[in-house]
Amino acid sequence: MSELRQRLGGAPEAEEKESESENKLDGETASDSECKSEFGGAPPAPTSDDTPEVLNRALSNLSSRWKNWWVRGILTLAMIAFFFIIIYLGPMVLMMIVMCVQIKCFQEIITIGYNVYRSYELPWFRTLSWYFLLCVNYFFYGETVTDYFFTLVQREEPLRILSKYHRFISFALYLTGFCMFVLSLVKKHYRLQFYMFGWTHVTLLIVVTQSHLIIHNLFDGMIWFIVPISCVICNDIMAYMFGFFFGRTPLIKLSPKKTWEGFIGGFFATVLFGLLLSYLMSGYRCFTCPVEFNNDSNSFTVDCEPSELFQLQEYNIPLVIQSVIRWKTVRMYPFQIHSIALSTFASLIGPFGGFFASGFKRAFKIKDFANTIPGHGGIMDRFDCQYLMATFVNVYIASFIRGPNPSKLIQQLLALRPDQQVHIFNTLKAHLVDKGMLANSEDA
Repeated sequence: MSELRQRLGGAPEAEEKESESENKLDGETASDSECKSEFGGAPPAPTSDDTPEVLNRALSNLSSRWKNWWVRGILTLAMIAFFFIIIYLGPMVLMMIVMCVQIKCFQEIITIGYNVYRSYELPWFRTLSWYFLLCVNYFFYGETVTDYFFTLVQREEPLRILSKYHRFISFALYLTGFCMFVLSLVKKHYRLQFYMFGWTHVTLLIVVTQSHLIIHNLFDGMIWFIVPISCVICNDIMAYMFGFFFGRTPLIKLSPKKTWEGFIGGFFATVLFGLLLSYLMSGYRCFTCPVEFNNDSNSFTVDCEPSELFQLQEYNIPLVIQSVIRWKTVRMYPFQIHSIALSTFASLIGPFGGFFASGFKRAFKIKDFANTIPGHGGIMDRFDCQYLMATFVNVYIASFIRGPNPSKLIQQLLALRPDQQVHIFNTLKAHLVDKGMLANSEDA
């Protein structure tokens, strides 16, 4: 089974048409034939059954539909347990896991390109792809280190030099790869090589940029990392459950088993889940405080005075709702209101990341990005919606939440020359005197 067994589940009557839907994913178009002729790339062979033998034996008496349901369910619980473990281990482990997921997703997409067009044996293609991944990661993680480890960077001479010329070094590294690509061009294969050059860069844009935004969200507080990811996971599961048991109306042709019943049921379940999870997490500083680097202990700390977002406040309930529930006010955290926006995006827009991935797989006639996780496919199959969510959360925080960070401003001021610091001090002092917030020294 392929897309017909994806997250939202579907109508039982559609099961009879599974093989037909699989064989007629999008239809053979003129452009498809042209690509086969030019690139010589036959579609990759279908992946074999990757279900562990112990599960195959235990579920051998079930129909394929219910067997797939149990396999997906068991592996989902295992992944959720692993998610809780890495959260417990702290932000540094989370950063490493995000980077590992990023590398795996990149490898899965690049491998698809290599397998489809491998007949030409393009020189340096895989080497250059991984080299560009290294360059882009060096740039993004270098920016992160400079931003969040500023005092540590300024304390160590080699790090200070690397930080000062970081962007120039990053550009030089990329330029080296660019020149290597030009030198690798082979006559009669120019078009294909430029096609794969674009393939690599689009993959970098989708995978590396989004994973970098996930790390930025993490540093604003683990709650901004956990709640959005959990909302996507919840929507993924509940939409599949509602679709599996109640699905009757097809939602989108890209995924024939995705249904309106699953889509709508997943939405309401995810909004409720987001409210409850936000309430539980907002009372703990380890989740709500920004992740900062402690210079004394050379480690990350998540201890702070909770902001207004994470302090209980009383809200008046609209009159229409008061007549139903008989409550006039309700006490809740302001972050819970923001969680409604996060869970709504995860339910209504997030699935389009999955639709995009479905269209990509259908374009190349493949079942999944890989067979890393039995019943689920590859890592990219599980994170297709997460990357879209990461961008939204980062934009949301920048637009509605984040303000100037005094500690970072002070760190930047301390890195200036003494004369520059004096100039800024005098300018700030004059401004405060004009505002009446500071007494004039002459008047004193």
